[in-house]
Amino acid sequence: MDGLSLTDLAHDHLAAARQAHSGRSAHTVHGGHESALRQTLLALVAGQALGEHESPGEATLQVLSGRVRVTAGQSSWDGRAGDYLVLPLTRHDLTALEDSVVLLTVVVGSRG
Repeated sequence: MDGLSLTDLAHDHLAAARQAHSGRSAHTVHGGHESALRQTLLALVAGQALGEHESPGEATLQVLSGRVRVTAGQSSWDGRAGDYLVLPLTRHDLTALEDSVVLLTVVVGSRG
């Protein structure tokens, strides 16, 4: 059985995001090409966004630290540490309102 500390990983990647030109850092926690489930830790400094993008399919977002905004069309959702969102199956954007870390969980191949 493998385990890790999301708190430590979040701390490390937020530090890396603060040093990165892009203002972000990511790490696949679980899954990949051959797994039905992929979990990715994303760290973004305040003001950074992923930019509007297609939905990866069935996915959720858990805010581990900071505050973020997810925007899809005319709708938006502000989340803070401890909040959880089922992502829309439409184009959307994720913006860090302050230095933030989220855990993105995607069901691989669910886009259909």
